[in-house]
Amino acid sequence: MKTTLEMLLLAAVLAGAPGCSHVGDYVWVDDIKEPPAPADTEYLVAPGDVLNVRVFNQEGMSGRARVRSDGKISLPFVNDVEAAGSTPTALAFRLQVRLKEFINNPVVTVSLEEAGPVQVSVLGEVAHPGVYAVQPRSSVLQALAAAGGLTQYASGDRIFVLRRNFAGAKPPLLRIRFRYENLAHAEGRAAAFRMRDGDVLVVE
Repeated sequence: MKTTLEMLLLAAVLAGAPGCSHVGDYVWVDDIKEPPAPADTEYLVAPGDVLNVRVFNQEGMSGRARVRSDGKISLPFVNDVEAAGSTPTALAFRLQVRLKEFINNPVVTVSLEEAGPVQVSVLGEVAHPGVYAVQPRSSVLQALAAAGGLTQYASGDRIFVLRRNFAGAKPPLLRIRFRYENLAHAEGRAAAFRMRDGDVLVVE
C-alpha cells in the first residue's frame, strides 16, 4: 500500500538520525490530543476480516466469510466477490445486484464479525525489524514483542510511533514518544495506547 510505504521510508530516515534533536517534533503519549474519528466514517473491510453475510429468507446463501489475502470472499452462487476496501453497506449492495440473477428482490446485510490482524512496521533497535501482523487493539509492548524485543543498544525513552493523522488534521503525521519503563509498568496513557493499521514503531 502506498501510504504504508511512505511511512516506512520516513521511519527509516528518522531511525537513522543521530539524535533526538535532529529528528523533528514529537508529542509524549500522555500529552497526545488526537482528534476523534468522524462519527459518520464507516468501517472499511480488510483482508483477514470475518464477515457475517445474511440474505433475507435465504439461509442457504447466508453464512460467514473470511476476506482472503486477495481481498475477495467466496459465497454460494456468486463465487468470488471483491470485498476489501468497501464498507459493509457497499458490499451488501454489490451482493444484492449479483444475487438478482438467482432470486427476486434480494435483501442482503453484511456485518463485521471479527476484525483481521493489523499491519504494523517495527524498525530500529529491535531484534527483528520488519512488518508484522498483530491482533487488533494490540499495545506497543505487544508490537515490540512481535519483533523480538529491544536490542542492548536501544534507548528506553526514545520509542516512537509514527501515525498518519486524520484527514485535514494538523500535523498530518503524528510522532508519539514513549518510555519503555511506562510501557512495562502500565503507567499513564502508554498503557491504554493501541496500535492501528499502518502505524510505524521506531526504537532509537
